Amino acid sequence: MSTQGGLVASSTVEQYLKTMFLIERRSGTRCIPMKTLADAMGVTPGTATSMAKHLHREGLIEYLPRRGTILSDSGRNLAVKVVRRHRLIETFLERILEYDWSEVHSDAEELEHVVSDRFVERVDRLLGYPETDPHGDPIPRPDGRFAPRELFPLSEAIPGQLLEVARLVEDSGEFLQFMKQHGIVPGGSITPTQTSDAAGTVTVITGGHPDPIALSRDIAEKVLVLAPGSQSTPLVD
Repeated sequence: MSTQGGLVASSTVEQYLKTMFLIERRSGTRCIPMKTLADAMGVTPGTATSMAKHLHREGLIEYLPRRGTILSDSGRNLAVKVVRRHRLIETFLERILEYDWSEVHSDAEELEHVVSDRFVERVDRLLGYPETDPHGDPIPRPDGRFAPRELFPLSEAIPGQLLEVARLVEDSGEFLQFMKQHGIVPGGSITPTQTSDAAGTVTVITGGHPDPIALSRDIAEKVLVLAPGSQSTPLVD
């Protein structure tokens, strides 16, 4: 468990803060509605509201009745530390312990709340300071800095454009196994060949699969791709 300004953060506190941070990054909105937070945590709105009030009293978030929650600077710092731990542990499990990439998320969810900062920094050094985890998600540096890339959903790609798979934004085992089966993995090549608005599909060819694959637009939106020559630009979240 982490210590933040005298508060020893429980695993539940860390999970709420991490969830808020990830929702914020995906939605681009700082104020997270209570229903959105409750759904993401798998709890009732009443339970989420009680925790939000507690986090507000601890100075980790701002709770706005009937509007939602906003991470404070201290809450954001703690959330980024948890995200860093989680993604480094996932990478360690895959590279060193030879987990399948579809298996790393659930164990990392447990371990992220119990390992020490010293352990995390040694894992980072052992792995050679990776920038992304097995799913292509960016790993924050110790100072909270990310190196984001110019990514866009496969669903918006131009047919015929050779692209690199950069991130998969769903971490369920079933989804990841499907992606792996069809060669859609971070670092792999992918070329959309046809889009069909009527069928709601994007047909692609990948470097790891000999035949065209028709993906639903919902799935294609969860595959973030990188155009050749795109650059990383460090910034602080």
